[in-house]
Amino acid sequence: MVRTQIQLTEAQTVLLKQLAQQQHLSMAELIRQSIDNYLGQVGAVSLAQQYEKALVVAGKYATGHVNLSEEHDAYLAEAYGG
Repeated sequence: MVRTQIQLTEAQTVLLKQLAQQQHLSMAELIRQSIDNYLGQVGAVSLAQQYEKALVVAGKYATGHVNLSEEHDAYLAEAYGG
């Protein structure tokens, strides 16, 4: 983990402390969970997650092109009118 310093308003601090106590978690854990939730909502995906997603679909679909790996740029340009 990386230590990061943030500033919260007094109201945020009070509410966060109350919630942490109710859920038997540290304030830091609640903040980490909140950040994970936000990143998920905005669609932020780590490079490792992008790689895993790509591996799932790699080789899954047939294109009918025998040289797709060599000529992918040409096929993309053709498909997008470039």
